Amino acid sequence: MWALTQREVSRLLGLTPRRTDQLRRLGLLHPSDRPGRYSFREVVSLRVAHGLLEQGLTVRRIKKALAALRRLLPESDAPLAECRVVVSGGGVLVEREGVLLEPTGQVVMDFPVKELAEAARETALRGLVRALLPPAGEAEHWFALASEWDGDPARWDEAVKAYRRVTALDPGHAAAWNNLGLLAHRMGEYAEARDLYERAFAADPTCVEAAYNLGALHDDLGDPKAAVFWYRRALEVRLDYADAHFNLASALERLGQVEDARRHWRRYLELDPGSRWAEIAQAHLEGGG
Repeated sequence: MWALTQREVSRLLGLTPRRTDQLRRLGLLHPSDRPGRYSFREVVSLRVAHGLLEQGLTVRRIKKALAALRRLLPESDAPLAECRVVVSGGGVLVEREGVLLEPTGQVVMDFPVKELAEAARETALRGLVRALLPPAGEAEHWFALASEWDGDPARWDEAVKAYRRVTALDPGHAAAWNNLGLLAHRMGEYAEARDLYERAFAADPTCVEAAYNLGALHDDLGDPKAAVFWYRRALEVRLDYADAHFNLASALERLGQVEDARRHWRRYLELDPGSRWAEIAQAHLEGGG
């Protein structure tokens, strides 16, 4: 089951002691004397609230909006994880069924959200607190250029600069953070690669590539235990991720967990029987590791 400790949540979201206290006052973090784990939806809610605080909203205002959202969505245990949220005029608006609403449920304007996008664009939060329309134009232009350049080692520096432009324009662009991590990883800058992969995962906890790449990074650093943690995290996001099964099996064998490894070797063969790596997986199964 996908679950993070508070320490992991704090690291992923970059929480300061002050921000931790604010999120605890909102009731989104467990009391300090009763620590617990956080589900995916809870982590999403925490990131949304963190983003609202970063935009300058007060705890009191967010708490009021959150209480109203819970009345609007009584069936939901994490309404912040289900709504598109924007900051407008110092307050919080949500999108539901194509209409902008106050958290109380009152319609702001009785016409589609699409027509309000331009007015809200400047104050819309990025990432999981989505803009009303996806960020387009300049950020995606730079991402496309960087994607062309990152396959050519001679242009890696240009690719890094282009991806940095993307993250400056859209801090919630998980793919750009992940690709920056890949470039740092390829250049042997392991500490920076780890930070960038973690930024990608913080921007989007369903970014399976970031979780997988963190596993590969720890493999390269000779830490199979940490690698196993991140490969498992990748598989929690995507159960049929063949490469994660392959690498997880290899790491488990190095830790002496042969039976568990065999299960993942078999699963890899089911998912990718025709690859050149299938022979390696088969050899491990036939040789008993």
